[in-house]
Amino acid sequence: MHRVKIGTVLFDQAKGAAIVTLVDEAGRRILPIFIGLWEGMAIFRELNRAPAPRPMLHDLFCHVLLGFGARLEKVIVDTLRDNTFYARLYVRQQDAAVVIDARPSDAIALAVKCQAPIYVAEEVLAAAGKVEEELTAEEKAPEERREAPSTEDVRAWLENLRPEDFADPH
Repeated sequence: MHRVKIGTVLFDQAKGAAIVTLVDEAGRRILPIFIGLWEGMAIFRELNRAPAPRPMLHDLFCHVLLGFGARLEKVIVDTLRDNTFYARLYVRQQDAAVVIDARPSDAIALAVKCQAPIYVAEEVLAAAGKVEEELTAEEKAPEERREAPSTEDVRAWLENLRPEDFADPH
């Protein structure tokens, strides 16, 4: 098991997707995970502590956990099957522990919101992790885009969204 941090959240409006990169503590291996635009925005907002106008699902879930006296102990991206990543939430309420299946994008957004550590299983990192030199152009942002977009950039992007941006690409 490797503890990771979020390296970047990149957006590709043309493809209607985002990429979140998880970087191991040593900074040697990177795990790029393609996620939806909205999930990418949720993670981006949490990383920048920019509240949504209304509570998002991960906000709600974190508040429910707190309301029941429970806490998110950790998130583990533990499986890669048929090019799909799987994650688990490890929740504890006093002496009771519960493991909950989750999409990695939701689990990561919740981990950031609840300030819980994120881990990746060795098998997943070995199968899909890359060293920086191996990243494709799509997975690696140009140097000027490696930083998260500014609030103004995100606002402009949201204001310019059109219904056809959400068309199914398949």
